[in-house]
Amino acid sequence: MSEQKKTVKVTQLGSPIGRKPGQKETLIGLGLNKRHRTRELEDTPAVRGMIRKVAHLVKVEG
Repeated sequence: MSEQKKTVKVTQLGSPIGRKPGQKETLIGLGLNKRHRTRELEDTPAVRGMIRKVAHLVKVEG
């Protein structure tokens, strides 16, 4: 049987302009660099930590 990996859908809502430098790099690491872009990422502890760091700039589904 093939094991289906869990994913999480992340959409950038806020801008990194005027934020701490690490937050912009975190958004880029998540594959987001412009508002209203959406990425479907594998649900891992590393990705969850990155999302937590920029939680005020993104919307998470799933």
